[in-house]
Parts: sequence; structure tokens; C-alpha cells
Amino acid sequence: MARSRYEYETSPRKLDPNTQKRTQPKRKRLKVVEDLPRQDVKISNEQKKRQIQLTFVVIGIFILLLTISYRNSQINEKFNQVQTLKRELSSLQKENEQLKVSIENSLNLNSIEKQAKEKLGMQKLTNKQTVYVTLPKKDYVESASEEVVIEKEKNWFEQLVDKIFNR
Repeated sequence: MARSRYEYETSPRKLDPNTQKRTQPKRKRLKVVEDLPRQDVKISNEQKKRQIQLTFVVIGIFILLLTISYRNSQINEKFNQVQTLKRELSSLQKENEQLKVSIENSLNLNSIEKQAKEKLGMQKLTNKQTVYVTLPKKDYVESASEEVVIEKEKNWFEQLVDKIFNR
């Protein structure tokens, strides 16, 4: 009678020693490989070249990234300087406009008269202080009687030519 997989009884089935051996797979013994010393491992020339190339590529990428990072920091520094100078320029322009307004206000004739009276103690002229001067109608500008000659400096060749031909 064939045995089914399921047992309906409460007692466990008895194992046949012949079937037990068949169900367990045979275990293979693993071979233990000893590590070879580092000196005995041989690396081919192609692998060495690839390692060197890879090393140079990594170093090149690092240098490139370092250069880009440095350049960005320089750009940021210059940008900050430009912003600082723009702020300074705008403040100077505001101050300049304020000074122009104050100058225009101080050029007012009433303010000049007020400062002359207060600070300098000046007073308006009276009719007694007015002095009239009569001038002849002759023009007082004299024309230049002498003619001014300005000579430019001559180089040594022109001086030599002048000495030879002016003798």
C-alpha cells in the first residue's frame, strides 16, 4: 500500500532506515583553498596599464572638480565685490544729490543776504556810501606788440640738418 503524505493518526509513522538514507543527499566535502601570499600573485601588464590609466583618470577628474570649485569661489568673491561697490555708488550718488540740493538752497539771494548780516555783520548800502566813478571812453585793452614764438624741441637729426643748411 502506498503511503500518502498526510497522516491522519495521532501517532507518528515509523521511519524505515532504508528510506532515510535515500532521502538525505550526500554532502560533498568542500575543498579549502589557502590564500596565496601577495607576492606570488602575478598581475599582467594590461591590468597594470588599466590600473594606472584609471588612477590618472580619477586624479584628472579630481583636479578638474577642484579647479571648477576654485573658479566658482573666485566668481562669488568678485560678484560680492561688485555688489558692495554698487551699494557704495548708490549711497554716494544719494549724498551727491543731497549736496546739490543744499548748494542750490544756499545760493538763494535771501539766504546769502541773511548770512552776510548775521555772520559777517554787513549792512545794506545807503545813498551816502555810493561813489560814482567816471571813466574815459577809451578802450583799456592793449594789443600785444611783441610776437611770441614758440619753438618745439627738435630731435638730434633735425638739429644736425639745421646746422648744416643754416650756415
